[in-house]
Amino acid sequence: MRYGPWDVVRGAARAVRHDLSAAAGGLRRACAGPGRERDLAAQALKAALAAWLTWLIAGWWLHAPVAFVAPWVAVVLVESTVYRSIAHGLQQLGAITAGTVTATAVGLVLHSTAVAMAVVLPLALLLGHWRRLGSQGVYAATGALFVLTDGSVTVTTSAARIAAALFGAGVGIAVNALVRPPLYLRDTRAVLRDATEEAHDILRAVADGLARGRWDAEEADAWHERALRLHRLVDEARSAVEWSRESLRVNMRRRGAVPLPGKGYDDALAVLDYAAVHTAGVTRTVLEVAAEDRAAPRPHPELALSYARFLCRTARVLRLYSRSRFDAAAEDELRTEVTALRATLDTLRHDLARSTTDDPDDLATYGTLLAQANRLTDHLLTSTA
Repeated sequence: MRYGPWDVVRGAARAVRHDLSAAAGGLRRACAGPGRERDLAAQALKAALAAWLTWLIAGWWLHAPVAFVAPWVAVVLVESTVYRSIAHGLQQLGAITAGTVTATAVGLVLHSTAVAMAVVLPLALLLGHWRRLGSQGVYAATGALFVLTDGSVTVTTSAARIAAALFGAGVGIAVNALVRPPLYLRDTRAVLRDATEEAHDILRAVADGLARGRWDAEEADAWHERALRLHRLVDEARSAVEWSRESLRVNMRRRGAVPLPGKGYDDALAVLDYAAVHTAGVTRTVLEVAAEDRAAPRPHPELALSYARFLCRTARVLRLYSRSRFDAAAEDELRTEVTALRATLDTLRHDLARSTTDDPDDLATYGTLLAQANRLTDHLLTSTA
């Protein structure tokens, strides 16, 4: 199929409309209540405020010779966390200072800008890869370029440039630390909740399918794909927990406002991680059984129903366990469900033993299903003990 110029224009117009619609939706969510969109808007406004303040003082009031450096540094140091602002601020100042000092020293000796660049830039770029400068190492080359492309090289101008960078960094860090310092605990709980709900929904979907005797290969493949994607959700939850912990470091808002993301988060992540592994194992077994072409490839309907009950109970315990990490009121209900899970597993073991045949394929299927059930239950029972 060939596309003409108008097809390209229409495609671009659709893309623009989609982006505008997404932006409008984000704006509505930011105005409606707390959330990621409001946090992003707040950080953008804070960066603008930091740049404006530094320029107002350094450029308009003090008439500093290189005042533009101050707002440039300030705006990039309104980072996603206060701790990151401080860490990156120190690294950036180190990189700018190193690049500025190197370029000044070489520029004072070599009076040709072109020759000085040829000497300084390779050194600055190599310095930018120094581990201690982290992601801010590129500013060594930037600082050197500012010196060498600004006309005459003087110690006074270079010192003023470093001072402006120091001032801009101080303002950027101060604004981020004092004006609505960012916290991400709310987002972390939401990601954990989403991952738990997805694990619950997958197990319930498989249980419903088994209870109704549905062994459709296409449906089983969809369950397995969801189970594999669950690992990504668990990874996102783990990243969110680490992000939240960083956002609480040197953060004034944490005092009396929110608890540290402690053992409850780690426990929830450990159980989710284990649940993701064994949910994928269960769905893989169901997919293999549904896809195989043999005389008796599927467990007996009564056994499938028993396994479905076990999966339903497991999904329920998993959801309650995650909730109990942050809500003590769910503890009693969780203990009740754990007791019921033990009984359900005992019933499943009895049914599997009673259904044992001499067929190796049946033995392999039953053994795999029981092994997955035992491992998942053992971990849940250990975690809730």
